[in-house]
Amino acid sequence: MARGLDEAMILRLLDAAEERLQGEWLLVGGALAAIWFSPSRVTEDVDLVSLSGTNEERLALMRLAQEVGLPVESVNSAADFFVRTIGGWRDQLEVLRRTAHLTIYRPTPTLFLLLKLRLGEQDLDDCLALLSFARSRGLHVDGARVVTAIEALAPSEDAALIRRRAQLRAAL
Repeated sequence: MARGLDEAMILRLLDAAEERLQGEWLLVGGALAAIWFSPSRVTEDVDLVSLSGTNEERLALMRLAQEVGLPVESVNSAADFFVRTIGGWRDQLEVLRRTAHLTIYRPTPTLFLLLKLRLGEQDLDDCLALLSFARSRGLHVDGARVVTAIEALAPSEDAALIRRRAQLRAAL
């Protein structure tokens, strides 16, 4: 396997999910960036979250990863925690893929940005790429909500993080 998961591998996993998984799922993070607005993006894992959050569904996702030749560590449900900390997150979902037994959502641009506010270097790159994409496609971004969320973050003494926060605020 190449270093990181690229658009083709992520799409292969999603195609397999359409055949084998059930229920409602949410794709976020770098994997979404790669298939939505940044096709050259690679990621270490696929953040695919079951909306019902059952262990059975998490295990089904891990089995699916193995079936398509990925290590189970390449699918990550930890984003579940971060998604559920954002008020009104369920109202910020848009259908990415749908079959008779499965719906995979993606976040709106606003929710995507809110989920990236830990703002590591790659997170900032993803946010800036999304903002450019959203502007070019006329997609709505609630910039005021994102700025308010940035301002509500705990203060940091990390100069690089302070700069990244300022860059995102300026881009909004």
